[in-house]
Amino acid sequence: MSVDAPIENLPLRQRFTRGLDAPICLTWELTYACNLACVHCLSSSGRRDPLELTPAETLHVVDELADMRVFYVNIGGGEPMLRPDFFDLLSYAVDHKVGVKFSTNGTRLTAERARRLAGMDYVDVQISIDGALASTNDAVRGEGSFAAARTAMDNLAAADFGQFKISVVVTRENVTQLDQFSTIAESYGAQLRLTRLRPSGRGVDAWDALHPTADQQRMLYHWLLERPDVLTGDSFFHLSALGEPLDGLNLCGAGRVVCLIDPVGDVYACPFVIDDEFLAGSVRQEGGFARVWRQSDLFRSLREPQSAGACASCGSYDACQGGCMAAKFFTGLPLDGPDPECVFGHGEDALAARGSGPAPVAAVGHSKVDRRGVPLPVPTPVRFRTPARA
Repeated sequence: MSVDAPIENLPLRQRFTRGLDAPICLTWELTYACNLACVHCLSSSGRRDPLELTPAETLHVVDELADMRVFYVNIGGGEPMLRPDFFDLLSYAVDHKVGVKFSTNGTRLTAERARRLAGMDYVDVQISIDGALASTNDAVRGEGSFAAARTAMDNLAAADFGQFKISVVVTRENVTQLDQFSTIAESYGAQLRLTRLRPSGRGVDAWDALHPTADQQRMLYHWLLERPDVLTGDSFFHLSALGEPLDGLNLCGAGRVVCLIDPVGDVYACPFVIDDEFLAGSVRQEGGFARVWRQSDLFRSLREPQSAGACASCGSYDACQGGCMAAKFFTGLPLDGPDPECVFGHGEDALAARGSGPAPVAAVGHSKVDRRGVPLPVPTPVRFRTPARA
């Protein structure tokens, strides 16, 4: 079918590549403040940005999303529950029929707050862990963080919240624990969600040591094929080159159906490429978020037909679409080159050919640092804190 055909006549996948009137997967990093310092944090969170959106500005963004008929927004951070106005924003969004799915490390999810969440409609909660055992998880997220996350899960279960999510970034250290993650999720009646480790934020430094090996990627692919109920979003579409496509969004949705609003209101094409090269505009500019989404030059260029580049001769390009833009960018590969974790090894060849030249380096960002500017390790031990007011 011609690329000039009316969008309503195109197959669904082609409609996505041309862009939609509103994003279907909008991530909103509400704050860079965080009481953890996970080694793979995509936004290098830790310190609150003094220029983050005010409470009034966040409510205005919700108004825009409601006008655009955005069904839901993925709220993250940092740790979003550290914002004093967190529940005000949640209530306002729900009242305006904008559903909220928020990710939390669980350290602020007290029993009282769990009961409050259980009484709200259109709210979904996702607790992050990166190991099915405390030893594996805490090596990434900090001593005591696994216990705190499990306490948060217990609180949600006791409050009869319903089916919350358990989110795991797959690494070479925890990929052998997939069945154990499933067991944890089943014990709560929760749903397991797996995401890909990207070399962005502090993950730039952790990626070489933590990203799964080629054999582990193949094992993960077959494990996911047998478990279509496990959520993955667009995390592993590069694995579809192995054969049968995995469930989920099997293409890069950056600027097409996916984007990010950061704590200061800047809009990026993808949550994993927080870099000036992928900055589309700001919600603080005239026209707000809607204008950025619909008129940004960057987003318009991403919605144009893309070249297969170095992958043009590969028979699996239609399946994997060349892989993840963020993974390529932060490993120094061209955006029309192979994914660094290409299942056929083309990414490894491209990385070797790139040599030791400099790859894009994420800024220190909002990591907590010492006097020399060196990022500080996660606070240990992590304690489950009970605030004076829920």
